[in-house]
Amino acid sequence: MHTDIDDRYINDELIYEAADFFKVFGDSSRLKLLILLLSGEKCVTDIADKLGMSQSAVSHQLRVLRQSRLVKYRRDGKTVYYSLDDEHVEDIIKEGMAHIIHLRRE
Repeated sequence: MHTDIDDRYINDELIYEAADFFKVFGDSSRLKLLILLLSGEKCVTDIADKLGMSQSAVSHQLRVLRQSRLVKYRRDGKTVYYSLDDEHVEDIIKEGMAHIIHLRRE
């Protein structure tokens, strides 16, 4: 399926922003973290335990993901819970993984 790309997509500033956006997905730790958050919000401790990472490493990756607006957080007392920023992030992850699975079957 091909869609017509209009001129608004062929814009250097937009292309640079998109390249930076997709670059965030290029780190396996961040991608694992995003995939884990597909199942719902988690605190740093739960993420670190599930992924076998230190809490400081998880916090660092979450900071990068927050800056890229891929995750958001909410505070409940002293605990901070992280989740995917919106359904677009979920769609990107699911479509990317579906594409890789499809390629592996060929």
